[in-house]
Amino acid sequence: MIKLGEYNILKVVKIVDFGVYLDGGEYWGEILLPKETAPAECKEGDELNVFIYFDSEDRVIATMTIPKAVVGDFALMKVVGTSRVGAFLDWGLRKDLLVPFREQREEMVVGREYLVYVYVDKTTDRIVASTRLNRFLDKTPADYKLGQEVELIVARRTDLGYSVIVNNSHEAIIYRNEIFQPISIGQHLTGYIKTIREDGKIDCILQKNDGHEQIDRLAALILKKLEENGGSLAVSDKSNPDEIYRLFGCSKKNYKKTVGGLFKQHKVIIEEKELKLKK
Repeated sequence: MIKLGEYNILKVVKIVDFGVYLDGGEYWGEILLPKETAPAECKEGDELNVFIYFDSEDRVIATMTIPKAVVGDFALMKVVGTSRVGAFLDWGLRKDLLVPFREQREEMVVGREYLVYVYVDKTTDRIVASTRLNRFLDKTPADYKLGQEVELIVARRTDLGYSVIVNNSHEAIIYRNEIFQPISIGQHLTGYIKTIREDGKIDCILQKNDGHEQIDRLAALILKKLEENGGSLAVSDKSNPDEIYRLFGCSKKNYKKTVGGLFKQHKVIIEEKELKLKK
């Protein structure tokens, strides 16, 4: 059975000037793989691993071009156009990917990137995307173990830190004061389960280390930033927490603690409005 929006291994049944036809089974019949994406040397009977989708004329078609996501994936994509039916994303194929208006958490803007979920609309049988990510997350109680290594996708920034998607299934939070590196929406990270609360909500961390090792990582980042900026940064204990977070990806509390340690080690000079490397 052919799976739309996914990779399928199909047999070559006919070769023509403009491409090759693949056996799509009784339901789909012969599916065209256009010449520009077909292997230079293939013959009848060969099996090819192809991605199946609808082209701009709504014909089912095959390609060996690798899309930015397949059905069931969360991925960061840029809006390249809008129309009366929704927004269109560049997902690496000739036909852009539609996000219907009803699937937009907020009005999507051309040129901006959004984390979306790719799926097949059961009503239209078309491959579409959605920014309403929670609809596609697993709401059943998570069966993770404390300290378990997991794959994370950064979904959005919140007042507490960042909302992340765990193993393509569950939502979790990484608290701002436990982040010791810059992160961005759509980024894929390795993380660890910190807590599963009584209400089923999950907390994650990015380092499977003790607090001292995390502070060491932040200290190294601060020293690196200082070196990259000629030995000084316009940041201090009085700086806005958002500015500190923008520079170092950490809370003001952790910044002050780490800089205090660097000062005691005679590595930095703390001034009223800036931080300097000690020569």
